[in-house]
Amino acid sequence: MTDTLARRNLTGAQVGIPPRHIDFRFSQAQQRYFFFDQNPLASLVFVVFSGIFPPGERFFMESVRNFRDRITDPVLKAQVSGFMGQEALHGREHDRLNDFFRERGFDVDLPARYVRFGLRQLARFSPRLQLACTTQMEHFTAHLAEQWLTDKALAASSDPEMLKLWYWHALEELEHKSVAYDVFDLIGGTQRERKQAGWLVGFFIGLPVVASWVHLLVKEGQLFRFKENRRGLKALFGRGALISEVLRHMPTFWRRKFHPSQQETQALEASWRERLFGQNGDLVDVHRNPKAAA
Repeated sequence: MTDTLARRNLTGAQVGIPPRHIDFRFSQAQQRYFFFDQNPLASLVFVVFSGIFPPGERFFMESVRNFRDRITDPVLKAQVSGFMGQEALHGREHDRLNDFFRERGFDVDLPARYVRFGLRQLARFSPRLQLACTTQMEHFTAHLAEQWLTDKALAASSDPEMLKLWYWHALEELEHKSVAYDVFDLIGGTQRERKQAGWLVGFFIGLPVVASWVHLLVKEGQLFRFKENRRGLKALFGRGALISEVLRHMPTFWRRKFHPSQQETQALEASWRERLFGQNGDLVDVHRNPKAAA
């Protein structure tokens, strides 16, 4: 096969974005509130995230798919293919996790309803602006992923079995963090559209996420547990904490010469690929296509 033909038939795995089939398993013996020393407020943030990821991933894929026929570069084509595969599998595994959450009595459908409403509003805008919104949300999830993989407090105070899914998801978010933006750049996306997307995502997605989080706290009977909630807020929003570090990076998205790769994470990705999928990796026993892991 010639080099040209080989490039035309590149796969996501060959360009560093391998879709990995994982069979995560969850146990009823696991703690109900599984993060930050069983803190309800902090744990419910992750219930919200899991609830909104499946509809969010579908929106991301569709917004990129709208422009797939414009892509001629074989490397970007393969990257998009890998992006689609990874996002589809994220949605599938979070659907399974959400089934587990329902069995534990969490109303995980509540945040999904809130966010589906917001996504329907975003879908009213032009395909270009929908893609701009995806790049904004991918910017958020990339920084969230980096924090998941580096936050020592999260690792030290959380259920190690539950963390495995979030670590896998985080690694793959970093692997494909530039793909949607590269498609946006290819179609001539502008800084103005990125700024518009920031406001739209904040209003139609950010506000529903916060509202659903508070709603879950009410349903769990946790809203007025002030001492526990202060501890949870500090774990998430304190100086150098998980969410505060993510929010600190959000304004970079509006820079004129922004690109996701400006936040260098390749060494972090390599370290976590080895930790999760190396010879004695944490996910080797639940990984169904190990040849695609590298």
